[in-house]
Amino acid sequence: MNLNLKFIPVAAAFVFSVSAHAFPIAPPGTDGLLVIASGGNVTATYQGNSASYSNDLYLENTGTFVFNNHANIPGDTVDLGAFAAGTELKFRMHVNNTGDDFFTGPASRNPDSSTHARVQTNWQPGEALVSFEDLFNGPFDYNDLSFSFTNTVAGVPEPSTYALLMAGLACVSVIARRRRSI
Repeated sequence: MNLNLKFIPVAAAFVFSVSAHAFPIAPPGTDGLLVIASGGNVTATYQGNSASYSNDLYLENTGTFVFNNHANIPGDTVDLGAFAAGTELKFRMHVNNTGDDFFTGPASRNPDSSTHARVQTNWQPGEALVSFEDLFNGPFDYNDLSFSFTNTVAGVPEPSTYALLMAGLACVSVIARRRRSI
C-alpha cells in the first residue's frame, strides 16, 4: 500500500505541470491569414508559449518591439496605437537562437515558403488570436508565441484577395457582354 502512495505526488506534479503550461493556440485552417485593423486603438496581450527558443515579436508597420516569449508573462499588454480600419498589421517573429524571421500572412513572406502564423478572428469578443511557429520547415504546431489583439480581424492574404477580385471583374465583364449582345 505504501508503494501506491509514492506515485501520487508524481502524478499530481505531472498534472500540475501540464495545466500550468496551458495557453491558447489558433486552430488549423487559420494559417496564413492577415491581421487587419478594424479601426481604433490596438492593444496586444501576451498569451503564452511552449518554445525552447527565445522569440521576439515586432510590429513591422512601426518597428515596435512587442513581446519576448521568455521575458513576458501571460497577461502582459502593450498599446500599439491607433490604426485606420483596413490597415494590415504585419507582425514579425525573430528567433534569437537561429536568426530566422517569420511573418504573419502568406507563406511567400517566409524564408522556407511556409506559413508560420495562424490568425483566429473573435477568439474572444473583439479580439483576434495569433499563434506562431518558430522552426524553419516546421513542425507547425504553432505553440511558440501566442498573443491576442483588440480591434483586429483575420483577413484573406492579398494574392487570394486579388484573385477573387479578378474573378469577380471577369464575371461582371461576361454579364455586360451578354447584355450588349441581346
